[in-house]
Amino acid sequence: MKNTTLLLMLFCFMTFTVAAQEEDSIQSKKVDKPERAAFQSGWLIDNPTGLINSKGTFQFDIQHRFGVIESGNRDLLGMWGPANIRLALSYAISNRITLGFGTLKDSRMQDFNLKAGLLQQTRSGSVPVSLAYYGNVAIDARESEFFPESSNRFAYFNQLIFTRRFNRIVSMQIAPSYSHYNLVSPELDNSQFAVALGGKVSISDKTSILIDYSQPLSQNTDNPGLSLGIEMSTGLHAFQVFVGNYNGILPQRNYILNKNRLSENQFLIGFNINRLWF
Repeated sequence: MKNTTLLLMLFCFMTFTVAAQEEDSIQSKKVDKPERAAFQSGWLIDNPTGLINSKGTFQFDIQHRFGVIESGNRDLLGMWGPANIRLALSYAISNRITLGFGTLKDSRMQDFNLKAGLLQQTRSGSVPVSLAYYGNVAIDARESEFFPESSNRFAYFNQLIFTRRFNRIVSMQIAPSYSHYNLVSPELDNSQFAVALGGKVSISDKTSILIDYSQPLSQNTDNPGLSLGIEMSTGLHAFQVFVGNYNGILPQRNYILNKNRLSENQFLIGFNINRLWF
């Protein structure tokens, strides 16, 4: 009788232990799920975000910058001035890699770009941030008279994007970068190190306030970029309208060639539109 009682007690204890371990394992798996995306668009005004679309997703971008706003409203808030526009299409070949192509009005730049997800923030906090890489190679398609050699047409951009979603309201990212032009004016350096800091504050399920700050580090350090805007998004669309001082659209153009100075209040109005197809 005693042996039977001991066996029953041992069996109950083992059953309880196994059940507890399974429950802990299930809870651990639930907690360690990837965190939701920090941003709902592939762009945070002038800088790419760490958002990686799911495999098989097409993304179409329309990025537009009006002219610099002149005093006295002589140019209808820059809308009558010279504008710049970029159209782009990208495709997610996996859940971690996106390839794309874009065409820019200024200098007829054609860019081939890649975005890759390297780390993903988890809900448990075991991985506190997401990390992505964005890079492009751009080709100036103007007439050959502008270039002594064909290699002078090329410009490059590389950026690491550290992103954190703090909660459903606040998300931030910091992104160090390296830009390079094979040919620039004599007063400029070919290369530029920079860092961008930006964030999003959601004021509703579909509307957010955006801020994007870009600081050159190796040249033009007194000419940073600052933009403030609003984003309205759905599951398939994201529309951003903002005021800032960058008009290059391509990051390397902004960091090396920007001439609009914050100190002189040289601001312009711009917008970004993203459309997704699954």
